[in-house]
Amino acid sequence: MRFDILTLFPRMFCGPFDESIIARARTAGLIQIHTHNIRDYAEGKHKVTDDYPFGGGPGMVMKPQPIFDCLAAVRPLAPEPGRVILLTPQGRVLNQAIVRELARLPRLILICGHYEGVDERVREALVEDEISIGDYIVSGGEIAAIVLVDAVAREVPGVVGSCESLREESHASGLLEYPQYTRPAVFRGMAVPDILLSGHHGEIAKWRRRQSILRTALRRPDLLARAQLTDEERAWLAEQLTALGRGPDTGDRLIPLPPQPPAEARGGTAADTSAAGHVGPHVADDQGGGGSPSDEGT
Repeated sequence: MRFDILTLFPRMFCGPFDESIIARARTAGLIQIHTHNIRDYAEGKHKVTDDYPFGGGPGMVMKPQPIFDCLAAVRPLAPEPGRVILLTPQGRVLNQAIVRELARLPRLILICGHYEGVDERVREALVEDEISIGDYIVSGGEIAAIVLVDAVAREVPGVVGSCESLREESHASGLLEYPQYTRPAVFRGMAVPDILLSGHHGEIAKWRRRQSILRTALRRPDLLARAQLTDEERAWLAEQLTALGRGPDTGDRLIPLPPQPPAEARGGTAADTSAAGHVGPHVADDQGGGGSPSDEGT
């Protein structure tokens, strides 16, 4: 897979892509990462890439000409046309489903926004997709591009050694990952759960699944709403939350357990009911991360 990154600050990518998994994947030829300096394509003696916004307002806006010319030079460098993505807080918020979608493509061309954003004509004429990494402000699209490349590259076959590792990671299954332990079995009086030392793989898998469900309910209940839980898991979770004082009678703002499919779809009758029901009232989807829609850096 090939990544082409259009940026004003190509040196920002040297460290992150020259270490660990990404570096090994590049050496093995599994992925290619190329940075292209937008400033090299700016016209005039001073290579100006930004200007004041028409209509007034704070900050500067990236000029269209250097971006248009840079993309025109980059496209022919590989046979695949590539999807052109603008890193912007106005885009789709990156999640694992989007990561997997992008990993199926042979090439991505990333445009890193900066300052108050890019001239709108770049969006209208060049951009095919827009991605945000969350509702907060960072210094530029370069940071978002690093996150995107790392996440997508991990889904390329061979980049991560174990497919099992990918499946077990947080968000890969729609749930947060279960607690992990390593040697020693007892450290400063804190012991590893006995089940993990039992050698009973079936029971270990069950324990891990339940811990993932409970951890998701406590830390990211918004994810739990999309999870597929069995009746047994729903009942177990309700018991655990009640025992922790996090049940519906405590006033905690927990979202309900994911709705069950119709009884007929589960092989039962219309009279079948859930053993657990809901664990609490629905929590509002709070997007208040403080991000600014005019800052192209996120």
